[in-house]
Amino acid sequence: MRLFLLYFLLVGMAVQVAAQPSPKQLPAKRISATIKVDGSLDEAVWKETTPATRFVEWRPNFGIVEDSATRTEIYLVYDQTSIYVGGYCHERSRDSISKELVGRDVIGVNDYVGIIFDTYNDKINGFGFYVTPLGEQFDAKYSSTAGEDGSWNAVWSSEAKVLAEGWTFEMRIPYSAIRFVSKENQTWGLNITRNRKKVGRQFMWSPVDPKVNGFINQSGLWTGIEKIEPPLRLSLSPYFSAYVNNYPDNEKDWSSSVNGGMDIKYGINESFTLDMTLVPDFGQVKSDNQVLNLTPFEVKFTENRPFFTEGTELFSKGNLFYSRRIGGTPLHYNDVEDWKHPDETIIKNPIESKLINATKISGRTTKGLGIGFFNAVTKSAYAEVEDANKTMRKLETNPLTNYNIAVIDQTLKNNSSVSFINTNVLRSGKDYDANVSAGLFDINNKKNTYKWSGKFALSQLFQTPGKNTNGYSHYLSFNKTGGNFLFTIQQDLVDDQFDSNDMGILFNNNYLDHYVWLSYRWIKPKKWYNRIQVNYNCTYSRRYKESYFQTFYTNVNANVQFKNLWWAGLYVGLNTKGNDFYESRNGRIYQTPQFVNYNAWFETNFTKKYYANFDWSMSHSNYFNGRSQAIGMFHRYRFNDKFSLSNNISYRPSKNEVGYYDEENSNVMFSLRDRNTVETGLEAKYSFNNKSGISFIARHYWSKVECKRFFLLDGKGLLIPTAAPADINHQNYNNFYINAVYTWQFAPGSFINIVWKDETSTSDEDIQYRYFKNFNRTISAPQNNNLSVKVIYYLDYLDLKKRKKER
Repeated sequence: MRLFLLYFLLVGMAVQVAAQPSPKQLPAKRISATIKVDGSLDEAVWKETTPATRFVEWRPNFGIVEDSATRTEIYLVYDQTSIYVGGYCHERSRDSISKELVGRDVIGVNDYVGIIFDTYNDKINGFGFYVTPLGEQFDAKYSSTAGEDGSWNAVWSSEAKVLAEGWTFEMRIPYSAIRFVSKENQTWGLNITRNRKKVGRQFMWSPVDPKVNGFINQSGLWTGIEKIEPPLRLSLSPYFSAYVNNYPDNEKDWSSSVNGGMDIKYGINESFTLDMTLVPDFGQVKSDNQVLNLTPFEVKFTENRPFFTEGTELFSKGNLFYSRRIGGTPLHYNDVEDWKHPDETIIKNPIESKLINATKISGRTTKGLGIGFFNAVTKSAYAEVEDANKTMRKLETNPLTNYNIAVIDQTLKNNSSVSFINTNVLRSGKDYDANVSAGLFDINNKKNTYKWSGKFALSQLFQTPGKNTNGYSHYLSFNKTGGNFLFTIQQDLVDDQFDSNDMGILFNNNYLDHYVWLSYRWIKPKKWYNRIQVNYNCTYSRRYKESYFQTFYTNVNANVQFKNLWWAGLYVGLNTKGNDFYESRNGRIYQTPQFVNYNAWFETNFTKKYYANFDWSMSHSNYFNGRSQAIGMFHRYRFNDKFSLSNNISYRPSKNEVGYYDEENSNVMFSLRDRNTVETGLEAKYSFNNKSGISFIARHYWSKVECKRFFLLDGKGLLIPTAAPADINHQNYNNFYINAVYTWQFAPGSFINIVWKDETSTSDEDIQYRYFKNFNRTISAPQNNNLSVKVIYYLDYLDLKKRKKER
């Protein structure tokens, strides 16, 4: 450990620093004239404003000034309430513009222009506002530590027009959409980007060197912004929703509900904002991609609920927050079977906890101190059981629970930061409480080419007095982040008591890992390629307590972008023989075989009407000649700017796979099995205009497992052949769903959504059916159909005040 840290120190001391070039500047211009946001640059103010020009190519060929025939002219002005942006993106012809209606917050194949403001000029945080040639919007928040948060949404206006020789646009960004300090005269960081998709070239107004880590820190300056004040930021988004549900497998085939609630956003001051959701309704979010899980670890699902995806960059620090814990499976969901009496039947056992409300407070001071506070409350959940006499009783599966996160994040020079985060779960009644605290740091050198980073964390489970459990974990990492040659050297330690799963997700603890990543990239385009990158990875893992070798795996991979904008990649990896303490489900050792892995993939030019990508991988084990493959393909066809169809299919056959089967009387049984998995998906999108459209998604997942031979796990982790059980439990699992969505943005921030969701899952032991027969059986099973209508109306206090004055 000492040699490990000493090596980091010596390399860090050897880093030399260099002065940064002077940033580009654009003087701010204040106006009093009225601008109508219609996409046409016909107001006199645009002609009287000096534009931002001479954009420099960012990728693939850094440093080249854009051609005059395809030049970019961007105008920025401001008044007492808003920033206005106008632009002319010149092209040689209308056909040179890549455009498609895809909906808000989706880029697709679209050309776009984006304005990025670093309002605190701290080189770390930013707000981005993007518009496409057909006037659709995309917005994002940026942080040097959390990256791009595309789920962040603001309410602003934009319009665009396609012309014979390019396209024009206008934006109005109200001050209520961003955060900034109150000063008589101020300077903001500013950058402007333009992406021309058909030629695969992206340009920046202030040059962004790809050899330097980050891009907010390479922004230019918008100077001389005078006498602007952060407005009162108060908006309400009340909603009304109605649901009709039909599920023939339920005691009641039909059910319905009517719901109402509200989201509130309030600017506490110029730096901090309160976000609150009261009686939220997430019934219209996309269905989860359910799978047959044969591993000892839980499945991590994507978060689709807007409140938990938007503006969470502070709360994601340290990887301690997995938002699906909130409103997730009740703590004692799996205990009901043991709790009920022998003569009782389970009538109801909710799989989710009901969220009552959730609140976020976050912001950053003028000195770069970011502060975040998150709180959510879920109500008690109950299962219902019934005996032979129809006597009903309730069993509490989840207590009233309060979830908290507190974060402090101080930005430092050179794109660096130090942070502290605490997560806390408090449960009513006898159930335990949990607390996790972590300190983090990211320290960059002046040139922003080397970085030290780390985390030190403590966990506490408060159970009955005298039975509290305390755990510890850390990681230390030294990275070269700039130049053609990059690397990461990292150590991860998690002791056997550390547990962050009450608000985070940790698949297992008790390990000490060392990781090395080396990479070299050729980012200067040549005759046949735009860029190439070759990577080497290796990880050596041991158990921390009762030190024991677990695994060593290593791989080499490479990817290349060709001149025709196709991509391709190769991968070769090796997992050596090791020791697994998790597959047995009870901590007993299992000696794992050696695996060799191969992968190859390619994808075509994304901007073409027809786009496809193909992925193939293979794994081979010296244990029972085990082998598996995965073949996947996605393709999409755009019929026009409004309508597109896409399809994905993957086939994953596995022969002679070894894994856990069952445990009885302390005897752990493994099986040799064959597994076939097929996943297919179909998606259709049709946009009426840039405010409304329909999307249709259908997915079918099928996985069947045939157990062939059986073994007992001995004390040394070896498999001893044994007789097959009397009843062999093969598995045949299917999940099928349809999500059809119509959405209409009838006013800024206001939506009407109509959603139809159909879903069914089946699980049995009928493995004799082929794919189409199996699929027919799945869609013939009882379907859970849900039709809903939701209206969200955005109310801004400043707009209401303005309307009142006009009256």
